[in-house]
Amino acid sequence: MQRLIAISLMCAFVFTAAYGQSESGARVRIDKASGQLLVQDKPFLILGGELGNSSAGTFAQADAILPQLARLHLNAVLVPVAWEQVEPHEGLFDFSILDHWIDVARQQNLHLVLLWFGSWKNAFSEYAPDWVKSDTKRSPRAMAADSTPLEILSTFGTDSAKCDSRAFAALLGHVRVKDGEQQTVLMVQVENEVGFLGPGRDRSPEANRQFVEPVPRELVQKLVVNRTEISRELAAHFNPQGAAIRFPSSLITCV
Repeated sequence: MQRLIAISLMCAFVFTAAYGQSESGARVRIDKASGQLLVQDKPFLILGGELGNSSAGTFAQADAILPQLARLHLNAVLVPVAWEQVEPHEGLFDFSILDHWIDVARQQNLHLVLLWFGSWKNAFSEYAPDWVKSDTKRSPRAMAADSTPLEILSTFGTDSAKCDSRAFAALLGHVRVKDGEQQTVLMVQVENEVGFLGPGRDRSPEANRQFVEPVPRELVQKLVVNRTEISRELAAHFNPQGAAIRFPSSLITCV
């Protein structure tokens, strides 16, 4: 429940993009340092459950799982939506399984929180469509230190990023048409641990090129302004002049 409450506060902006601000719909009311989820303009306490990563992949799973969760007196469910599921072929979208989950959730008086698995999930690219993963020219892979391609889309792949963005926009647009009035879907969490995890970084050619460039001025300025808020470990290696800094590998967990 605490995890879903945190998700609701982090992802309010996504809900706004999907539905627009609405006094009668779901929104997060921010008061100083705290936030409160409102549904139909009333405080809503999420009593939520979470599905396994691939547990929203079929019509039958919706029919079997959601009634069970309703019998546990939950009121919301975190449901993954995979890019490979909704766009199995480039430009051809299929939201039929998601629509069924929404319909069954309504029957069971449950709300849904969608978790978008696009280019990455836990820093791997398992849920991207085959047409993305197979085209390494348009969708380059991250590389290990020995130049071995990894099962991870590089964050520097501009074309794959555009395709992911297009698919996510199509998802939000469809949810707005399908669910804009009833608002069974409360919010959407975007991706899940984007990038590159582990003791290293992406060493693809474009990643290497950008790695040796100066630290962006905007980033340095933000760090200077918020210097007291960054972690003590990072602050010990922070150079306000933006010069190149050699970080210990333990700090480089996502680049």
